[in-house]
Amino acid sequence: MSIEISDWKISNCFKNNKSNFNKKKILNILTEKEIDEAYKVISKWKNYSQTPLLQLNKLSKKLNVNKIFYKDESKRFHLKSFKALGGAYAVEKVTKGNKEIIVSTATAGNHGRSVAWGTQKLGLDCKIFVSEYVSENRVQVMKNFGADVIRVKGNYENSLKECVKQSKKNNWQIVQDVAWENYVDVPKLTMAGYSVMMKEISEQMNNQKISHIFLQAGVGGMAAGMIAGMARYLDYNPIIIVVEPESAACVLESIKVGKIKKIQIEKESILGGMSCSEVSLIPWQILKNSLNYCVTVKDDKISKTVKYLANSEFCDEKIVGGECSTPGIISIIGLCNNEHDKKEIKLNKNSNVLIIGCEGDADENLYQELLNKKD
Repeated sequence: MSIEISDWKISNCFKNNKSNFNKKKILNILTEKEIDEAYKVISKWKNYSQTPLLQLNKLSKKLNVNKIFYKDESKRFHLKSFKALGGAYAVEKVTKGNKEIIVSTATAGNHGRSVAWGTQKLGLDCKIFVSEYVSENRVQVMKNFGADVIRVKGNYENSLKECVKQSKKNNWQIVQDVAWENYVDVPKLTMAGYSVMMKEISEQMNNQKISHIFLQAGVGGMAAGMIAGMARYLDYNPIIIVVEPESAACVLESIKVGKIKKIQIEKESILGGMSCSEVSLIPWQILKNSLNYCVTVKDDKISKTVKYLANSEFCDEKIVGGECSTPGIISIIGLCNNEHDKKEIKLNKNSNVLIIGCEGDADENLYQELLNKKD
């Protein structure tokens, strides 16, 4: 492995002193029945197959850990993201194909793509609200699925507020992956959809045990869905590390104070889908007592990570990993470069680490920019 990664760092590593993985409590929030139903439905969709679980053998050797597994969600249907499992599933369950229902959502990109695909499959109308920061490329993909895309000034939160306002006014059915008071059932469906990844991973590991799992978080839906999947499908408890952008660490800040804390985002991260100011209500109920550590990362190693994945620097295969696939890799490198953090988090030569490559080139223009960026 010829690349130089010895100077890579994380921004923060914060231990959750209230961590107490309780399978029963987790499965009271997102139930076995809900998790099993998601797999039953999604596994019957046309062209469903398990996405690859790759081994980053070159990186594990460099970092002196046993194995690093990479769940490659760039191959998820034709949507290039794990989000295909959530929004489309929620659309199907909520609408039951009723053509009179108009579906609405707010998105930073991949969730909207999934909702648009789900409504197209069922022949439903769809209204998608996006912020000024969502690229034209991502917008066009949603339009290609037949969605009516409405741009809103400001950030993701602004687009969500406008979605809720217009949906109430027009009696549209919101299919959102964010939960708030009196709106929890639909986000739980998206989380149940995400848990399908954990079902696949449990089968693909071939009785090998995961020691550490790195989970990206924006509002926390994917991380919580995966943790619920762990409670359902694993008979042991890996160390759970939730990773966020340094500029949008809403989970970390909430863990620090023991309750949901809304943060101010001064500067938007390249990790657009993870640039969120507030953790979602239902995910928080799972995350607050389940995750072991919160880690934050800067944007400065994202382009290098994208390039190294594409150029077979981390394993024998060329991997198309978009910007939001990079935080877990950046985190494990940064942790292993700091002896105190590495010891604290128990990363060693026996560790089997799981990283979620949550998207491919979902934003093709940004992906090319990152590939061509001169660091």
